[in-house]
Amino acid sequence: MKQILETERLILRELDIQDAQFMFQLLNSPGWIKYIGNRNIKSIKDAEDYIAKGPLVSYAANGFGLYAIELKESKISIGVCGLLKRDYLEFVDIGFALLTDYEAKGYA
Repeated sequence: MKQILETERLILRELDIQDAQFMFQLLNSPGWIKYIGNRNIKSIKDAEDYIAKGPLVSYAANGFGLYAIELKESKISIGVCGLLKRDYLEFVDIGFALLTDYEAKGYA
């Protein structure tokens, strides 16, 4: 897992297939579904496919994508953020999402 950035409290790193359990939780969180949309991730295998066909493809094709936000001290993944190249937008988009327990703590 390639580290992208380190701050006082956080590490941003590339996602990989081992993040499937975390992504399953995030993709099915109330905030994700409300603000981003239901991606129909019903199993860990679906989450693995989401990572493989989304972030991993984006890293290879664009050199950027969504990155895991990890608490520096505990190494717990709390969300994602990054740049997204969307076919329907002229310019690169910025996106982020946090697990509910980590919202409103100044991470984003």
